[in-house]
Amino acid sequence: MSVAFAGNSTTGPSRDAGPLRVMVVDDSVVIRGLISRWIGAEHDMEVAASLRTGLEAVNQLERINPDVAVLDIEMPELDGISALPQLLAKKRDLVIIMASTLTRRNAEISFKALSLGAADYIPKPESTREASAADIFHHDLIQKIRHLGARLRRRPTVASPPLAPATPAPVARAPAVVRPAAPAPALHAPSSGALSTRPFSAHAPKVLLIGSSTGGPQALMALVTELGPVIDRFPVLITQHMPPTFTTILAEHLARASRKPAAEAVDGEPVKPGRIYLAPGGKHMRVVRSGADAAIALDDGPAVNFCKPAVDPLFTSAIDIWHGNILSVILTGMGSDGMRGGKDIVAAGGNVIAQDEASSVVWGMPGAAANAGICAAILPLNQIGAKVNRLFAGDRS
Repeated sequence: MSVAFAGNSTTGPSRDAGPLRVMVVDDSVVIRGLISRWIGAEHDMEVAASLRTGLEAVNQLERINPDVAVLDIEMPELDGISALPQLLAKKRDLVIIMASTLTRRNAEISFKALSLGAADYIPKPESTREASAADIFHHDLIQKIRHLGARLRRRPTVASPPLAPATPAPVARAPAVVRPAAPAPALHAPSSGALSTRPFSAHAPKVLLIGSSTGGPQALMALVTELGPVIDRFPVLITQHMPPTFTTILAEHLARASRKPAAEAVDGEPVKPGRIYLAPGGKHMRVVRSGADAAIALDDGPAVNFCKPAVDPLFTSAIDIWHGNILSVILTGMGSDGMRGGKDIVAAGGNVIAQDEASSVVWGMPGAAANAGICAAILPLNQIGAKVNRLFAGDRS
């Protein structure tokens, strides 16, 4: 399969021929060397180039012909957010993973990058000398390259457009809401189509729980715009795999998109209808009893499913409060987080909906739930909101 570049007829090798070609773009020689060594140790990927600036990446893209680019945000000559649209203009299906340190400014830029067409983001540790931070960065980066690259090789050469309009906005302002376009038609036959679903239980839902990871910010933004009637009458709790600072920005986006109160959850606060509670980065979010009501309990324990926050702790803890009156939704993401908690919810009499493969950035988490046979529905992203509204209105079909 050829790779089309805008403005010329350059043809690249078949996506199925050999390992994923990764271009590393970072002004730090230490970071470039570290990432390059990690990539070089994997059997299914190789370093196509190691570059210092975004300008070098743009100028050499045709010659390098990478499948994936790991793009730093802060660089001399041409920074990552400026290089991003130029790279995608030259190669529309290039998978770009933005890398940045954990600052509010960089979190805002990373969200803007998603709206401009970046596939994902990854936070860089403040110091690579901290072993645990470096290990997490290593694990997450390799997994993102592998899974996002695998999706690239399953789809046609011409990629779907970015999930939001690419309208430049000064970084200093509050970030604009990322409003995804209508989902594109299926790019490949989803394996989810052959999977069986179970009937919806008769229990009326009293809470909505949502879990997501890679591709989650875009999916969540699309979903919450449709959930106004549910949010007004019932609590909505979300766990998105995301580090501190990034969850602060995501909560602000969710508030703008839904036009409802949305914020990072606070330990001990009561869980009430009319609000969206988002698990803060670096903490597991659970729910506990507080008298006759439910309250948030934040947990600083070890990572679950390599994640913190993780979806499973939220799902399983909710059963003690709402029993079978739970509707859970598992959106796009790597790994299998949410599947075990979803099993527990179904065993208690609740329901699970999973996003389908064709509309997922990565069909890991929803795919695990679907393959486990716990889902009452497996739906495209643009059908989940309407289904959730009907279920909370009393439709059990």
